[in-house]
Amino acid sequence: MSTFLHRRTFLHGAYGVGTIALATLLQREGLMANPARLGGSQHHDLTPKPSHGFGRAKAMISMFMQGGPSHIDLFEPKPELVKLDGKDFPGEVKYDDAAGASREVMGPQWKFRPRGQSGIEMSDLIPHMGSIADEMTLIRSMHTGVNNHGQSIYALLNGQIVGGRPTLGSWITYGLGSENQDLPAYVALTDPRGLPVLGVDNFSNGWLPSLYQGTVVRSKEPRILNLDPPLSLRGEAQARYLHFVQRLNREHAEARPGETDLEARIQSFELAARMQTAAKEALDISQESPATLKLYGIDKVPTEEFGKRCLIARRLIERGVRFVSIFTGNQTWDHHSNILTGLPAACLQVDQPAAALVLDLKQRGLLDSTIVHWGGEMGRLPVIQNRAGAKGRAQVGRDHNTYGFSMWVAGGGFRAGHVHGATDEFGHHAVKDIVNHYDYHATLLHLFGLDAKKLSYKRNGTDQVLVENPQARIVTELLT
Repeated sequence: MSTFLHRRTFLHGAYGVGTIALATLLQREGLMANPARLGGSQHHDLTPKPSHGFGRAKAMISMFMQGGPSHIDLFEPKPELVKLDGKDFPGEVKYDDAAGASREVMGPQWKFRPRGQSGIEMSDLIPHMGSIADEMTLIRSMHTGVNNHGQSIYALLNGQIVGGRPTLGSWITYGLGSENQDLPAYVALTDPRGLPVLGVDNFSNGWLPSLYQGTVVRSKEPRILNLDPPLSLRGEAQARYLHFVQRLNREHAEARPGETDLEARIQSFELAARMQTAAKEALDISQESPATLKLYGIDKVPTEEFGKRCLIARRLIERGVRFVSIFTGNQTWDHHSNILTGLPAACLQVDQPAAALVLDLKQRGLLDSTIVHWGGEMGRLPVIQNRAGAKGRAQVGRDHNTYGFSMWVAGGGFRAGHVHGATDEFGHHAVKDIVNHYDYHATLLHLFGLDAKKLSYKRNGTDQVLVENPQARIVTELLT
């Protein structure tokens, strides 16, 4: 018992490599327990796997704006709302918060202008995103129809309105593996202000093996916790201790034949050391030129933090990581009140870095094979929320709207300089060329060369899939 506790303390304490990173490295060498030997029927690793068919996309970066950016103020001009501003809304409104609701129309609060050669109209709040209009497909007809944060986040990230399921990044890494066996295949770059609503569910592997969970990379040093051994155990001391623990483990394994996961752990430390080297190099943005740092806005306080994470995302993709999620903090875009100050502040943080990411990928020849996504789980309503008798509009906001909202995608086989779909004249309901969350997922998988019906995982005797809705379609109008 004492020997076991000594070994366990070492594995989970002194060196603390991290379970996800460690699992990734063990799988690389085929050292984890073979599921077939344990009564299962599936083998899991992160080695590159062939797709079901041709797919242009090799990687994806998703910038997830949790809270619900106002499409009415950012991406979809509504002249009718300008005319109706301050008047009673001429129809039915699906409120989420009826207590704070009103019927007073609030038109777009910022001006829209045509951008680029494509002439896509976008708000003055996002001039940098406007500068890449010719690289993006702007989808103005997104729809989940589940009018609260958690359900809509689940719908967009795991395909259903409930938790406990694998997220998109987990499915893609499960289907395709990774091009770099020294780094995690799926990375979550989290905001220093905290995790979004639902926390780690935003990058969960659900019931897929933990190998496919998103590995958290923090916004500040140390970016990966517990990656390094303490100073007292580095160098020769580390080598001696590893040799000692290896001997203990082998004795333990010899007494328990068939426990192949234990044998895997005996080999893990050398692999973990390689992870330390590869991760540190990938996350070290000091290697970048001053021009690149300036492009991402890392030279300015408002954009520095998000700019660093966007740059790290590019560096990870450049090194073969399959899927990177960049999250904003909890409810950053949830402007039920104070939208006149809150929305500009949120845009200022992300506008330049998001555009820089697309430009940087393009100039490096990576955009054609990398899908870039920007958007949240919902938009906002065309009427004022939280008026509460207050004079003026200094404190008012907009309620949730999952019935029609906007997001954009670029690269990886999506059309460039293209607008798809529209909401009604009030910006409330998607009415033209609607893209449901399951259509979006089917389209993404298609671009990766994955068939939504064939990408499955057998669980409890049933084939589980990301896209369950039989009406889901590949939105070919979005594609080149």
